[in-house]
Amino acid sequence: MNASVAIQVLPMYPDKKKVVAIVDAVLAYIKTTGVNYDVGPFETSLEGDYDKLMEIVKEVPKITAQAGGESQMVYVKINYFPENQGLTIADKITKYRD
Repeated sequence: MNASVAIQVLPMYPDKKKVVAIVDAVLAYIKTTGVNYDVGPFETSLEGDYDKLMEIVKEVPKITAQAGGESQMVYVKINYFPENQGLTIADKITKYRD
C-alpha cells in the first residue's frame, strides 16, 4: 500500500432515492475493485496501490453517469506515501470502533 484516497460523491438532486441509488452504484463499483475501503457518512476511504486508486477515481464520475446521474460533484483527497510508510485505515480508526 502506498496511497490512500477519500472520495465523496454528491449527487445534486432533491430526490433522496436518486441520490442513494447513485451513491450505491459507486459503492458497488468500489467493492468490485478488490481494494480495501471503509464507508463513512460523508466519504469513502480506500487504500492500496496509487495507480490502482487513480483508476478508480477516474471511473467514479462515469459510474455516476451510468447510474443516471446528470449533475454531481466528486471530491477526492489523496495521501501518497512514496516509501509505503503511511497509516492504514485500520491504524486511523480501529480505536474509535471498539
